[in-house]
Amino acid sequence: MQHYQRIRDLREDHDLTQEALCKKLYMHKTTYTNYEQGKHSVPLDFAVLLANFYDVSLDYLAGRTNLPKNPHGITIADDALLVLQKYTALTERNKGRLEQFLDTLSEQQAQQKETRSSV
Repeated sequence: MQHYQRIRDLREDHDLTQEALCKKLYMHKTTYTNYEQGKHSVPLDFAVLLANFYDVSLDYLAGRTNLPKNPHGITIADDALLVLQKYTALTERNKGRLEQFLDTLSEQQAQQKETRSSV
């Protein structure tokens, strides 16, 4: 879905006319109409404003996801996201190997904690 379709759908879902929305956001109707019709790209600062106004994520607004919000409220750190991206690129066999390695590391770490706490 194109972002301009999404912003139109959000506006309509909130029972707002273009005029009413523009009045709330203090903007000229022609500018907004051009965004909604896909004639102009939505600037990032305006996309953030719309996402906050509708209480949706920027990814939802951009059409990158169909979930309006992160359903679990999870924020993924950049380093964890990088690991996740690398993991998804692995073959199923290598994913299994990595999971075994992670299990081994977790067990070793737990044993080290037990050793430290008993000292």
